[in-house]
Amino acid sequence: MPLSPLDHDRRYGELDQVMRAYTGQPADDTPDEPSQALTAYLRHTWHTRPWALAVAERQLREYADNPPGRLRLRLGEFYAIPDVGLPETDIQQWLFRLADHIKHSLETGEVPPPATPATHWEWHARFPELGQFLGGWFSQDMPDEFDDLDAAVDDYRASTDPHLVARLVGELHELLVLDLDESDYALAVAELGMEVDAPAPYSPSGWLARVAEQLATPRADYGPSV
Repeated sequence: MPLSPLDHDRRYGELDQVMRAYTGQPADDTPDEPSQALTAYLRHTWHTRPWALAVAERQLREYADNPPGRLRLRLGEFYAIPDVGLPETDIQQWLFRLADHIKHSLETGEVPPPATPATHWEWHARFPELGQFLGGWFSQDMPDEFDDLDAAVDDYRASTDPHLVARLVGELHELLVLDLDESDYALAVAELGMEVDAPAPYSPSGWLARVAEQLATPRADYGPSV
């Protein structure tokens, strides 16, 4: 039978996070240099969950030491490494290489410096609620569901817990203070799931600032009773 969610997380949860960091990225790690994908994982995880790095190093090494055998393959009780573009014969050494890079970072304290997200995974890891907002309310189907972008914003605000709305406002401000070029803001919202254009006359960053202002006003139905 397949792994239960609890068994998955205990045995492979952080390994899975590392693998997800390679979505759309080449697994071109060398013994001397981590790939852009692993660098993004290290940068974000050091900042948000530094304790998880030791878990990732252990799970990577244990999986490489004990790849799933015939019985586990037949029963489905294993984690399937996604296709990262490497020959199957190279996967084991690649996993050891990732574990070695993480171990080196832990032992030396070498941490990638703060930077704008460099990969699809890092954009969503750093701005999770913004990814939910843009991908859920501003997909290519938005014009069929709402009259305009303001109506979509209002629907998100009315249907989402105020704590999550507040988190989104914080993420919007964090993105805006990165002070990117407009082309980079356009790339950011696309990476985070937005499939429609910002309404005229707003640039991508101008629209994000407008949304932050709209959502910063507390809902009338939330707050202490009078």
